[in-house]
Amino acid sequence: MRLVTFNVLHGASPDDGLVDLDRFAGAVVALDPDVLALQEVDRGQERSHGADLAAVAAEAMGAATTRFVAAMTGDPGPTWRPASRTLGPDAPAYGVALLSRYPLVGWRDLHLPRIAPPVPRVRRDPRRLELAREELRTAVVARLETPEGPLLVASAHLSFFPGWNQLQLYALRRALTTGGAGRGPAVLMGDLNMTPRPVRAVTRFRPLVTADTFPVHAPRFQIDHVLARGDVGAVVDARAVELPMSDHRALVVELDRSRLG
Repeated sequence: MRLVTFNVLHGASPDDGLVDLDRFAGAVVALDPDVLALQEVDRGQERSHGADLAAVAAEAMGAATTRFVAAMTGDPGPTWRPASRTLGPDAPAYGVALLSRYPLVGWRDLHLPRIAPPVPRVRRDPRRLELAREELRTAVVARLETPEGPLLVASAHLSFFPGWNQLQLYALRRALTTGGAGRGPAVLMGDLNMTPRPVRAVTRFRPLVTADTFPVHAPRFQIDHVLARGDVGAVVDARAVELPMSDHRALVVELDRSRLG
């Protein structure tokens, strides 16, 4: 089983700033995932040619099931606002997605804790203090029916504000460990906007891959993660992959699930 997480920057290349849907689909084909977690996914946005990027990725990988969860709606700019849980399927949106070649037998959409008012932050490059308005952050948790048995998988995109992203990760951990979700193996994937140490401390999940993912051309930080609880199989390959789009590298984990305990 090949697991992949990828923050796709709404399909844009950092080199030319353009969204090329063929380039986007080609990147998904090259990754060849069985389970794909996507973040910064556009649906019906002018900047990405009005495309449903989750649907484009699903066709490219031959997904059996796809789940998109909107975080924001409207057009990026003055009309940008948090998406409601009742957002219509034709509304312009942006969020996270989970795609799988295995059947999806149940899911839960999560709207994570959010800072509502603008708050100060320091940008790294160029270094300056600014007021930033935080987006709504979302995740999707799905139970997949694989040949080796059920597997709980999550795709998430957390805040860049220190401390607040840890609060969101606590909420996500609860969703993966309480009630029926706490039984059996689980995998958490996504752009968590945190380095490995605090991620491990909050989730108590084990990392399946250690590799810097950001910024794409000369990565210095690992802020994208694939983590597991329970027996998900043996890791036979784990790496970060640079593709001709996005400001993140994708993370790829190959599992041998033939000898589960």
